Amino acid sequence: MEQILMNLVAGAIGGNAAGKASPSFDLGTLGNTISGLVGGGVLGQLIPLVIPAISAAAQGGNLSVGGILTNLIGGGVGGAILTAIIGAVKNRAA
Repeated sequence: MEQILMNLVAGAIGGNAAGKASPSFDLGTLGNTISGLVGGGVLGQLIPLVIPAISAAAQGGNLSVGGILTNLIGGGVGGAILTAIIGAVKNRAA
């Protein structure tokens, strides 16, 4: 449960950072946060599938600092990527 929360928070931060860094991707604060939450949650769930060592450490109850950082980075990057994609699609449609 902690991993999902870390992914969601990092995704929201990443989404807002991506939106504010590039006005062409900005969806507004609420839009950036929502797309960041979704992106962080999705990518955060995919990382343990791609890197089995993180999943094994999390299930064993001894998640290391590296595992926590991986979750935070994955969530943040996922949030930023999804916000950029949605922002680009929104601007193309407008």
